[in-house]
Amino acid sequence: MIKYLITITSLLFFSIAVKGQSIEGNWKTIDDSTGKAKSIVEIYSQKDKLYGRIIEVFKQPNKPLKTICTACNDHRKGEKIVGLEIITALQKEDQNWANDEAILDPENGKLYDCKVWLEDNGTLAVRGYIGFLYRTQYWIRVQ
Repeated sequence: MIKYLITITSLLFFSIAVKGQSIEGNWKTIDDSTGKAKSIVEIYSQKDKLYGRIIEVFKQPNKPLKTICTACNDHRKGEKIVGLEIITALQKEDQNWANDEAILDPENGKLYDCKVWLEDNGTLAVRGYIGFLYRTQYWIRVQ
């Protein structure tokens, strides 16, 4: 009975600790098709909104390392990929952060509506969507 109570208490405290974690920090992005690390994105807050910028890019096998955002169609066109703001002005909505046209895919230069939230396992769910079509990536916190 004691072991059972200790296990339940431990799981409860772990769940509360994860829920209380901040989204701010550095996150490793994972390529959907290869499963390999693609970049490190720093998530930070400014005036009660969340932003994210690429702080490191990893070379992918059989692909040249892209250093400039040539596909961008806005003020970011021609900017260096490292330092590029890809998440813009997410606002708090319950346990999520979201905004319209708030995440940039530097590969194709397109902006998508965005929603992010922490999963129970500590990963960051990052969803880009247009209407009801969406894709969710899971980013891993960098210690």
